[in-house]
Amino acid sequence: MKKTLVLFFMLCLTFANAQGNKRLFSKDPIINLENFQKQKLYFGFYMGLNGFDFKIDYKDNIPDILIKRSTGFNVGLVSDIRLQEYINLRFEPGLYYTKRDLYYPSSYFATKPTASDRLREVNSTYIHFPLLVKFSALRTGNVRPYLVGGGSFTLNLSSNAKSLDDNAEGRFRMKSWTTNYELGFGIDIFSEYFIFSPSIRGVFGINDELIRDKDPNSPWTSNIESIKNRAIFINFTFH
Repeated sequence: MKKTLVLFFMLCLTFANAQGNKRLFSKDPIINLENFQKQKLYFGFYMGLNGFDFKIDYKDNIPDILIKRSTGFNVGLVSDIRLQEYINLRFEPGLYYTKRDLYYPSSYFATKPTASDRLREVNSTYIHFPLLVKFSALRTGNVRPYLVGGGSFTLNLSSNAKSLDDNAEGRFRMKSWTTNYELGFGIDIFSEYFIFSPSIRGVFGINDELIRDKDPNSPWTSNIESIKNRAIFINFTFH
């Protein structure tokens, strides 16, 4: 995820540099799209990257499950309703894809486990429904930073929630719907023809997502108190 954060800042700097000839950050810039955000309702779209993780709480003090994360991608739409000069309500439904590998310690198993017993690949395709409040700062030239926060519902299309098989058959199962709260910040950069808004947002799952195996002594689920999503979203929004 560190590489993703570096990429985020590099893209922001690249865009800012590309707008340099329009005096984007100069002392007396040409004001772009001066009245655009005064509209009651406007729309946009975003593309981005994500880094999903799990927060796992355990019943007993035994070695933790190792989580290997990978960088996924996001795409979605934005609708923005102006409530007040500095406050907006935003709905940002999107499609998110990610992958996590869970490596279980050998001590979880009564007998020596195979490599396939210890590994659970969790491929997730989410449809994400966040409702957010955007708090914007005073616009300075063609730059306007903001904070954003709110709640969201997430539908996991790859949850295996309806599967009759469980980990004994190699099937890791999670609940289809989860709830989250979200906090982040971003910058509105006004170019001549559109607004470019890079943002970073943390997403924190509220409810336990794990579906337990039928065997109450299952090595894969019996010692887990809860599994909750944790994620970082880096989105590049265009209005």
